[in-house]
Amino acid sequence: MRIARFSIDGNVAFGAVEGEGPDGLVLDIIKGIPYAEFELSGTKVPLSKVRLLPPVLPNKVVAIGRNYAEHAAELGNEVPDVPVAFFKPTTSVIGSGDAIEYPSFSNELHHEAELAVVIGRMCREVPRERVKDVIFGYTCANDVTARDAQKREKQWARAKGFDTSCPLGPWVETDLDPHDLTIQATVNGEQRQLGRTSDMIRSIEDLVVHITEAMTLLPGDVILTGTPAGVGPLHVGDEVAVTIEGIGTLTNKVIKRG
Repeated sequence: MRIARFSIDGNVAFGAVEGEGPDGLVLDIIKGIPYAEFELSGTKVPLSKVRLLPPVLPNKVVAIGRNYAEHAAELGNEVPDVPVAFFKPTTSVIGSGDAIEYPSFSNELHHEAELAVVIGRMCREVPRERVKDVIFGYTCANDVTARDAQKREKQWARAKGFDTSCPLGPWVETDLDPHDLTIQATVNGEQRQLGRTSDMIRSIEDLVVHITEAMTLLPGDVILTGTPAGVGPLHVGDEVAVTIEGIGTLTNKVIKRG
């Protein structure tokens, strides 16, 4: 099931996305929130009549760096012995169709197409065999990075945590095998990244176990699983799209901040 979060007439709701094609999609509004058992209201609105919001409002976004060998190599890095984890703040999260604001402290902004894991229940110290039980679903992400700031600053907080640096969407797909999906990024229609989730160095199970050894994850929290090779520059006016097989396409335009 595809679960979207949207606004209409000033109200925010969740809905199940039904139909196919850009003109045939409708939302069946969900009663309540989707992390527990829920009912569909039967009230349906065309997707074209609503504004899509970030599909979740995470308490935290835990991102993983250098989880594809070719991406690590293209930036001159070695594959780390353990997963490299960092945070992106909630203020970095935007939805499909929202603008990425080019930060004033950077002259080298890059796209990074990623599969995002959405957590469905509070969990800590999750055993490998229980990982699937704590996952709500999957969505597309773009770990937008100020590459020059990342190179000159030892911590990545500013380089990867600035406002609008974490586009998520367009919705969460709850019924998906994430282990071998095509993932790609285009800029102005030109393909930049093309990979498969099967090329991850550490699997989703590895990442959930590793992260929850240290911290509690809450419903709606997001794990970014790393990006394949092909990252590259973004400029003001560019339109960047992340497409993941079985989920859909996350599209954002880059604008000047201010």
